[in-house]
Amino acid sequence: MARTDLPERLLLDRDLGARVVEDAVVFTVWAPRQRAVAVVLDDDTEFEMERPQDGYFQLRVPRIGAGQRYWFKLAEGRTPDPVSRFQPDGVFGPSMVVDPAAFTWSDQQWPGAAPRHRQVVYEMHLGTFTTRGTWAAAQQRLPELVALGITTIEVMPINEFAGRFGWGYDGVFLFAPYHHYGTPDEARRFIDTAHGLGLAVILDVVYNHIGPVGNVLNQFSDSYFSERESEWGRGFNLDGPDATPVRQFMRANVLTWMQEYHFDGMRFDAVHAIVDRSPEPLVDEVTRCAREACAPKRLYFVAENEAQEVEYLMSPEKELRGVDGLWNEDWHHAAFVALTGRRDAYFTDYRGTALELAAMARWNLLYQGQWYTWQKKRRGSDARHLPGSAFVSFLENHDQVANTGFGTRLHHSVDPALWRALTTALLLGPGVPMLFQGQERAVTAPFTYFADHDGELAELVRKGREEFLSQFPTLRDPQMRRRMPAPSDEDAFRRCQIDWAESDEATRAWTLHVDLLSMRREDPVLAHAGTPEVVIGSSAPTETVLILRYERQRDERLILVNLGSLTTLRMNDPLLAAPPWQRWSLMWCSEHVGYGGRGIAESFGDGPWTLQPHCAWLLRNVPSSER
Repeated sequence: MARTDLPERLLLDRDLGARVVEDAVVFTVWAPRQRAVAVVLDDDTEFEMERPQDGYFQLRVPRIGAGQRYWFKLAEGRTPDPVSRFQPDGVFGPSMVVDPAAFTWSDQQWPGAAPRHRQVVYEMHLGTFTTRGTWAAAQQRLPELVALGITTIEVMPINEFAGRFGWGYDGVFLFAPYHHYGTPDEARRFIDTAHGLGLAVILDVVYNHIGPVGNVLNQFSDSYFSERESEWGRGFNLDGPDATPVRQFMRANVLTWMQEYHFDGMRFDAVHAIVDRSPEPLVDEVTRCAREACAPKRLYFVAENEAQEVEYLMSPEKELRGVDGLWNEDWHHAAFVALTGRRDAYFTDYRGTALELAAMARWNLLYQGQWYTWQKKRRGSDARHLPGSAFVSFLENHDQVANTGFGTRLHHSVDPALWRALTTALLLGPGVPMLFQGQERAVTAPFTYFADHDGELAELVRKGREEFLSQFPTLRDPQMRRRMPAPSDEDAFRRCQIDWAESDEATRAWTLHVDLLSMRREDPVLAHAGTPEVVIGSSAPTETVLILRYERQRDERLILVNLGSLTTLRMNDPLLAAPPWQRWSLMWCSEHVGYGGRGIAESFGDGPWTLQPHCAWLLRNVPSSER
């Protein structure tokens, strides 16, 4: 239920959509473009709405409740509610009244998301996480994510979109969960179960554009969208004439997901494409409103910002405004080049060296205002003063896997030992690690771009996808293009659904991830990585050898990663010096046979160290027998 002790500015926001009140439903819609609006029930009963001067139509209809299907009747004809809570028959069907208060929650003691530095994020696409592609099926696998060591599930967009399958970034009913995934209460049950298991759930939302099929907003107002275009279409009007009701619409959307579904935060898609010159930018505004409305529950907000602008991050000066973390594209790009050797398209400016990884361990980002060759402009902002936990690192995400053209997963295209070594750098690094679904079990299912459109639109989407991928020279090859699945290919979508089949490879990958995340969670030094409590030292004595040294009080950890061939490491790096009267002791190695490795060859005594190729080690300081 909504809190009644909220700041006045939030109490003044209107309850948009269809709201159940006792034995009636109150319908509210902003429609300044219309002279008259009526509510039409599924038995064709029609009720004229009252039109106040501010453009908000409202009507109380007695003796109806949850489950009632309805339309709004406009001059142009019948249309669904732009703030529909559920579209059981899709974007062209009637809206349905939903009563969120009817669901019985069991998470009253849930404190919210973990502290930022304890976060381990898992990106999930509901439609492909299981072969059934539903909330109920995904719910059954939640205990396994707990066993893995995940703290937060990041669900890719779920708002209603056209078609039988899609990524969700072209949603048009921003308040309604996609009907093919299940009912609103099944979504709530998934979140309630996750909370009972200790898992937070955040929602990926798209506020930079809206989908092309089924959008009804323009029928209600000409002011929803600005004239500014992004690569995906027109953006919302956030700072022009009549922007106030549009911003209220966005606030209401965030609060709906936070309060009616108990989500623990959000991931904001492509905030660099949101044009907003307001004194309080949209992301700041909605994160502040959500934190105020949900207090004392702890929320976790993340943003994708390709431009790497750290002003989106929350700070003491901004109080409750801003996000907790930014996606670290630099980390992905450097690691990807190290794994694959590819340096085309947006990987052009990266070398995949240990030096890049060492720099990010200390300073978070590589590009902090320097010239970026690929874009022919400066990129990024100063991130050196920020904790590592303000940045989310990953080897894979939905975009990067799909941008291979064939949805190829890294673990099936690179050297397994090198993949284990970079996985170590990810899961033991100072940034917040994020896994993409199935990564932890080296699943065989690909993840391509898919969108269920018909006719001319399907062809436009296919050509647009080909044009985007043409930045990679190998994907310009006509034969390669003929092999790439079309976005509208249902069989290609089905191949992306994970069947979670057991295999030796899956077991080895699972064991690797569980062990690394267990150390990250339980080790007294690693558990505080990414915070001011841990002093980080990093260096790269060669292009292929990364050294990370963590110090917390008198406890220290040394992480070594060899990205190259068999290497003799000289002792001429001060980070290799053990503390006084101490020595280094091996705790863990990525070449353990249980992970599919070739066995551990320990060489960490006096004299030069011999580093196995494509390997990572974790060492700790212990008392030395010699003084």
